[in-house]
Amino acid sequence: MRNKDAGARHHRLIYLLSVAHRRLQRWMAARPESDVTPAQAGLLFILGRQDGVLMGEAGAALDLGPAGISGLVDRTVAAKLIERRADRDDGRAFRIWLTPKGRTALAQAKMNAAEVNAALTEGFTAAEIDVVARWLTSIQDKFPRHSDE
Repeated sequence: MRNKDAGARHHRLIYLLSVAHRRLQRWMAARPESDVTPAQAGLLFILGRQDGVLMGEAGAALDLGPAGISGLVDRTVAAKLIERRADRDDGRAFRIWLTPKGRTALAQAKMNAAEVNAALTEGFTAAEIDVVARWLTSIQDKFPRHSDE
């Protein structure tokens, strides 16, 4: 359902989303205690929930195509945060696993995420944040990822 109210304000949502995303990514990447990029942290969070996932599953969870997840895994392997191992049942597939260094980085990323989330929600009620979260989640349904990426 679209908001067709003639009096509806034009909030420049595309612009605001783009600027917010860029600023947040830059701010998180520039933090001195951050040893991992925001993308790497996302991958660590996935492996923290289920270690040994297929690369394709991790890519889908992060909304990345095959090239995107492959590059992210390559960089994260190079940082010694994860290992890539061939799948036992399918020689063409690879699973990814946290290393001890990756587990330490995951713990730090969790603390960093809690701090960032606290800063993001400061000054807003829980009900307001629920609406924002529902709206941001709805974007994924309204604009589905193309399967050819």
